[in-house]
Amino acid sequence: MSRIYEALQKAESERKSERREEESQTPEQPVSVGTIAAAIDEAEESGSESAFAEPIFAEPIFSETYRVSSTPRIGGESLDLSKVATRQWSMSLEQLPALQERGPAVEQFRSLRSRIFELRDISPLKTILVTSGLPQEGKSFVATNLALSLARHKNSKVLLIDGDMRRYTLHQLLGCESHPGLADYLAGKATILEVMQRPEPLQSASSAATAVLPNLTFIAGGNGGDKAADLSGSPRFGELLRMAAPYFDWIIVDSSPVLPVSDAVNLARSCDGVLLVARGGVTKFPVAQRAQSELKASNVLGFVLNAVLETPEVGGYYGYDAAKK
Repeated sequence: MSRIYEALQKAESERKSERREEESQTPEQPVSVGTIAAAIDEAEESGSESAFAEPIFAEPIFSETYRVSSTPRIGGESLDLSKVATRQWSMSLEQLPALQERGPAVEQFRSLRSRIFELRDISPLKTILVTSGLPQEGKSFVATNLALSLARHKNSKVLLIDGDMRRYTLHQLLGCESHPGLADYLAGKATILEVMQRPEPLQSASSAATAVLPNLTFIAGGNGGDKAADLSGSPRFGELLRMAAPYFDWIIVDSSPVLPVSDAVNLARSCDGVLLVARGGVTKFPVAQRAQSELKASNVLGFVLNAVLETPEVGGYYGYDAAKK
């Protein structure tokens, strides 16, 4: 038996002997750190080379003073989505080809949706940020139609967030109000349920829109103005995604362009992946390279080439464009 163990046992024996001499009502006191240190010094002064030859698994001699507290819930609250406000939407169906029954445009978004499902089979993927290098490349168009296409697939629940708090435009495509929005939540002026909205049933809508819209929840941009950069770096955005994630199959976030401002880079840190949008015949290769470089700390899923004039003519061969029988 090592000398350190003997010294510890001796110190414990002396402590118990002193305790018997005291009154029975005297509370038990743990051995002090100084007592143990003195015992170890005594053993080390003996010059034994075998003092640490074997591990000592003695019974604990410290009283249970510290206890681990339970972990707080992330976000601090659960969401009751039945309290989300329903509002009247007037959708711009001409700019939402994902709601069409057939045609080259709807097939392209279905193809994009399939690629995203393939990526999710490789690694966890739920929150996707959509951005571009420069303005006017179609990121908002792609983000909105991707969200609608995902909502059409197996009744998936989709949350669409307008994260472009400088030039927020998704509310125009959906024909709804832009306030309160993400900027209000990040500034602490509104709760997550207060910035969410859902559409009322549309009187004159296609069958696709009727099926999709109940699965879509929207958070508008609000008006971040000059504070958009600071708001995009707020930890409240990550909290929003963590609170919403259990209630949705997909979360799509439209954001500002990467090169002019830093908002997209800040928001991308909280997302599982990033889709970059380039415009056919407009986006220069160096711009696309710089945009990808700015997001090197994020998981870039790939590029979406928007506004391509010559689309693949697959419909005629496979019969997608054939009239219903």
